[in-house]
Amino acid sequence: MAVPTLRAEAAATLARGAVIPAHPLALTAERRIDERRQRALTRYYLDAGAGGIAIGVHTTQFEIRDPEHALLEPVLALAAEEMDAAAGADVVRIAGVAGGTSQAVAEAALARDLGYDAVLVSPRVAGADERALLERARAVGEVLPVVGFYLQTAIGGPVLDRDFWREFASIPAVVAVKAAPFDRYRTLELVRGVAASGRADEIALYTGNDDAIVADLLSEFHVDSPTGPRTLRFVGGLLGQWAVGTRAAVTLLERARQAMAGDADAYRELGLVASDMVDVNQAVFDPGNDFHGVIAGVHEMLRQQGLLDGIWCLDPAEGLSPGQAEEIARVRHAYPQLNDDAFIAEHIEAWLA
Repeated sequence: MAVPTLRAEAAATLARGAVIPAHPLALTAERRIDERRQRALTRYYLDAGAGGIAIGVHTTQFEIRDPEHALLEPVLALAAEEMDAAAGADVVRIAGVAGGTSQAVAEAALARDLGYDAVLVSPRVAGADERALLERARAVGEVLPVVGFYLQTAIGGPVLDRDFWREFASIPAVVAVKAAPFDRYRTLELVRGVAASGRADEIALYTGNDDAIVADLLSEFHVDSPTGPRTLRFVGGLLGQWAVGTRAAVTLLERARQAMAGDADAYRELGLVASDMVDVNQAVFDPGNDFHGVIAGVHEMLRQQGLLDGIWCLDPAEGLSPGQAEEIARVRHAYPQLNDDAFIAEHIEAWLA
């Protein structure tokens, strides 16, 4: 069977590097999809300059797949409709897939039928070992190009070693990998594995380390490959953190490119903003409470900005930790250059229309 390939425009964007927000789920108080605000979120990301959208992923809530909700197809379809209406051909469309092999393949087929370019494969699969994860990725890769995902252990991700990532990156359908172990050593192991596969020139590295965005974008990894020493870099980010402050993220990524091209002022500027980004992330992601409020925190930032009506999650047990809303308000006011408040205020009526 032929290996699925990306559209030329999407491939160029992915390789160059882009801001790809992990799209949240807008709900009503009755925990039904709020279509108006769901569409508004997609419009916000596109108008902010995102180079892609990832939906059906952790930030969208894995529970959209539960039979009592059955929201996976409607959620993917709404985002696809908005991208059809407003996005350029160079915007990368990524759908998350989850579950065992049969479920993941079926979800990839749904994404293909809805016009998505690639799928992000969640490694959180009950009872699956490394061999099973690799076989699942190969099966999914017969349907659509694959984006790998190293998910942090705090929210259910497995520890995956260098050999795993070497084998994973050797799968011909793999076009990118998102590194989100929230661990510098494990991030390095992923990069080394990709380099060892011999396919580093064909695979775009994306940071998902929401607590180390600037560090990842400014890092050079000096690694071995089958053809000798290589230097690899993260070219962009696929992040839950970039579901907020998306326009600011586009500016940040461009400054990172300038810094790595030798712009000393850009490098110094990013050095100063790096800890500010971590401060914003700790408020939104709630690491002090083992990430209990991670999804609700994204919702709360968007609620304070007017894009969401509430912070409801499909799981009623998910919500903010004590004091988290106040922390989010604090970082919004402390770092206006990172929060998009003015940009959202200018355009929100049109997005909600």
